[in-house]
Amino acid sequence: MVPDKIRRIHLIGICGTAMASLAAMLKDRGYEITGSDEAVYPPMSDFLARKQIPVVSGYAMANLQPQPDLVIVGNALSRGNPEVEYVLNFRMPHTSLPEALKDLFLRASIPVVVTGTHGKSTTAAMIAWVLHSAGLRPNFLVGGILGNFQSSYGLEGGPHFVVEGDEYDSAFFDKAPKFLHYLPYVAVIGNVEFDHADIYPNLDAIRLQFSRFVNLIPARGFLAVGAESPVALEVSRNAFCLKETFGLDQANDWGARDIAIEEGRMDFDILYRRKLFRRVRMGVFGNFNIRNALAATAVLHHLDVPEDDIREGLESFQGVKRRLQMRDEVDGIRIYEDFAHHPTAVRETLTTVRETFRPTRLWAIFEPRSATSRRNVFQREMAEALSVADFTVLPPLHRPEKVPEIERLDLGRLVEDIRRIGRSAWALNSVDEIVAKVSEEARWGDMVIILSNGGFGGIYEKLPAALKKRGARE
Repeated sequence: MVPDKIRRIHLIGICGTAMASLAAMLKDRGYEITGSDEAVYPPMSDFLARKQIPVVSGYAMANLQPQPDLVIVGNALSRGNPEVEYVLNFRMPHTSLPEALKDLFLRASIPVVVTGTHGKSTTAAMIAWVLHSAGLRPNFLVGGILGNFQSSYGLEGGPHFVVEGDEYDSAFFDKAPKFLHYLPYVAVIGNVEFDHADIYPNLDAIRLQFSRFVNLIPARGFLAVGAESPVALEVSRNAFCLKETFGLDQANDWGARDIAIEEGRMDFDILYRRKLFRRVRMGVFGNFNIRNALAATAVLHHLDVPEDDIREGLESFQGVKRRLQMRDEVDGIRIYEDFAHHPTAVRETLTTVRETFRPTRLWAIFEPRSATSRRNVFQREMAEALSVADFTVLPPLHRPEKVPEIERLDLGRLVEDIRRIGRSAWALNSVDEIVAKVSEEARWGDMVIILSNGGFGGIYEKLPAALKKRGARE
């Protein structure tokens, strides 16, 4: 790829969150951008329209006329797509999102790559925000909307580029994980667990990819490792670069102590090699966010960001949208949403809600939508995670035909397992039935957590509306 010879770029599958963000970044850099997708709807369609990027609904060979200088193919695309076939037949220059990001942005920067099964978006967002608030003008690309920026990306022109490093594959013609393309110089491995069951057969396959990632970090680089993850420690063992550990235990390079919730904020001491670094008061909650803050602090300290700037940046951090975000409160019933879909993340989120907000009763509305959560690989673990809530409500599996029947999550068994633990659970037939059930039975002091990594049939708007209608009737 020769960047100075590229003027017009077409993105196939442009409405994915990462693809739309990349399209906007390229537009900001002065490229002429077009795109196509089969599902063009808000919020990404509105985002692209605001950026004045033309998007065609539906795939067709005509979308590639006049011929662009480069085509970026989204990782949801496969052979048989008419635009993909046209690109291949006429040998048009094409690449994946990670390769485009590498060649057009990362090569000229110091990449700060944040990886791990959980916490990538928030940790990357913390690093980007602190760099910004310290006046260091970061570039960044994160898989979510950063509250401080109201954007998933930024091109401020400084030397660093903070990027969330996903272990999912890159394209149908490039099955390597995205993060192997990102030229890691400074890196985080927060934790490593089994996930992405649609492309990885077992944990060993994921362990191999993280080992390869570590092997890319140069000797002059830096790696922060989550000490509470045995696999993260294992894959980082042979790192050539400087390495520091982080975790709640004070024995780590970066640890925490004296955690307290006061006046609606989470206070704790950050320790560096058992000595007080700074005490911080953050507006996000939970042990997982303490770990995220420790990882971010390790990176920022290595980048020579002043200690008071780190503290001030963490204290003004506003989180990432859809990560334990409040949606509404109706008649004393608080409704939150969260992106969690892996049992570890589900358990951490529900535990944080119960311990921090102390609801009278806790409802979990969980949508098995991701490739892993729709499978029975975590059948028992998901029941245990959801049983942190008093009540669990489940919709039908999202697109069950995409999962072989023998591998599908058994919703009936999941309900039985949760009830056996001593909690209440129901598997209902639709979002409307879920809304009716919760709006009928929820009462003042309850909290409802909607757990999904998708749109979930508009439940985020339907449930508050139903509760308000109930209140009007009463």
